[in-house]
Amino acid sequence: MSTLRDYQQEAVTAVFSEWQERNSTLVVCPTGTGKTQIFCDVIRKMQPKRAMVLAHRGELITQAVNRLANDFSIRADIEMADFTADEFYHNRAPVVVSTIQTQCAGNGGHGRMKIFDPQDFGLVICDEAHHYTSPSFRRVLDYYKQNPELKILGVTATPDRADEQALGQVFESVAYDYEILDAIHDGWLVPVDQKMVHIEGLDFSQIRTTAGDLNGADLAAVMEAEKNLQGIAAASIDIIGEDKRTLVFTVTVKQAEMLAEIFNRHRPGMADWICGKTPKPERHRIFKDFDTGRIQVLVNVGVATEGYDNPRVEVIVQGRPTKSRCLYAQIIGRSLRPLKGVVDGIDEAEGRKEAIALSAKPSALVLDFVGNAGRHKLMTTADILGGKVSEQAIARATEEAKKSGKAIRMDQALDEAERDIQREIEERRRREAARKAHLVATARFSTKTISPFDVFELKPAKERGWDSGKHLSEKQRACLIKQGIDPSKVGYAQGKQLLGEIFKRWSNDRCSFKQAKILKTRGYSIDVSRDEAKKIIDEIALKERWSRRYA
Repeated sequence: MSTLRDYQQEAVTAVFSEWQERNSTLVVCPTGTGKTQIFCDVIRKMQPKRAMVLAHRGELITQAVNRLANDFSIRADIEMADFTADEFYHNRAPVVVSTIQTQCAGNGGHGRMKIFDPQDFGLVICDEAHHYTSPSFRRVLDYYKQNPELKILGVTATPDRADEQALGQVFESVAYDYEILDAIHDGWLVPVDQKMVHIEGLDFSQIRTTAGDLNGADLAAVMEAEKNLQGIAAASIDIIGEDKRTLVFTVTVKQAEMLAEIFNRHRPGMADWICGKTPKPERHRIFKDFDTGRIQVLVNVGVATEGYDNPRVEVIVQGRPTKSRCLYAQIIGRSLRPLKGVVDGIDEAEGRKEAIALSAKPSALVLDFVGNAGRHKLMTTADILGGKVSEQAIARATEEAKKSGKAIRMDQALDEAERDIQREIEERRRREAARKAHLVATARFSTKTISPFDVFELKPAKERGWDSGKHLSEKQRACLIKQGIDPSKVGYAQGKQLLGEIFKRWSNDRCSFKQAKILKTRGYSIDVSRDEAKKIIDEIALKERWSRRYA
């Protein structure tokens, strides 16, 4: 059986923890970090309860079936198009994998979901869960939810901020949120270089907004203009040279066909293109040519956004500007996987990052084409990497990329911007404290107020859309109070973050919050066991001649 990475195991543990109080929860993990591996392990742990895996693309269906069979020795039947799951009691598989389209269609207009009894399933997996805010997806989910004992797990990459609140209406909680920047810092994904290329005459200012994104027809008119296509192709060729495997995203079939043709004018045979209507045999050939390097540039229209896995992709050419964080995350996620075998078997993050840096693919490059955006806020890599970073840091890093004129390491730019902002905040606090110093007597150090986030050396979690209107349960509040943390001083996301750290420290035999607070204010490390912390605090008590109860 396949071994899970540390964050994957944390995600699985968090899911079962959430299910103790709720029936549905969400796991957020970026493309390339193994969402399929996570939900397959959840399926394994839920056996003998039967599972239904729902997806919306054939590639995702095949991926799930193969992973269950090869890594977990679990048989899955497919319910899709001409494939039907065996529902005879003695022959039926422990897992059914099906598309939403199949579940909704057929069976005399009732949908093939009616073939299945909701009471037969103990678990439903919602792959690419950000789609489940739409009526057809929710209709299928509501059908299986007729079983009151059913557990539901949604998995998705970084969702759009507009989707976050809607997802909070579908899934009762977020069990685990692992962002792209987390995975880069941990050495599981390659770092991202962002280059913004100014194209003279590229103007998005008059494009309408439809359903939260740039209007398709308006955007097509801009992106299909010959002058703009020439600019995109020429700039891309200068940057990618003759060896960097490049995946190009476009708005329309016409744009894809024209752009591939312009690439081939520069160097015959360097590019090809595909769309949703490309016949499967031809699509397979083109993907194989790209994978083996027979073509350097693959131009696609909505085909390689979800379920396409090719670690050799080094460059993303974003010829499909968007206001959707979810779509942009799916697009750049195609380039973030390290080459196969590079990080396998390396236990430490620094070791994995060093291995990536020394590999043939030390980073991914994303090319965005900049013009007059007008009132539109178009996505950049800063927005995608910055799920847990302040909006000010995202804005600063984006502005630096625009002004730079060259590729910049965006994860480093975000980290540096965040540090600068925190230094500025601390400086303002210091100046304010100095101004008030003559008015307020200095408090005793032993009673000094210290933030629980400072104690645990955590950056406070940013409230996300799915947390809107949610409150900690009485049980959660009581746990924080018992640890000496005032739950009224933290929001829902931050309270859950602190509880997660408390439980993690308990399970790893690290000192409690009360112990850590005493150690922290005296300059000691908090990375010690509870027994070690007690010995240190006993020594402090003798030295400072105080006696108190501590946890």
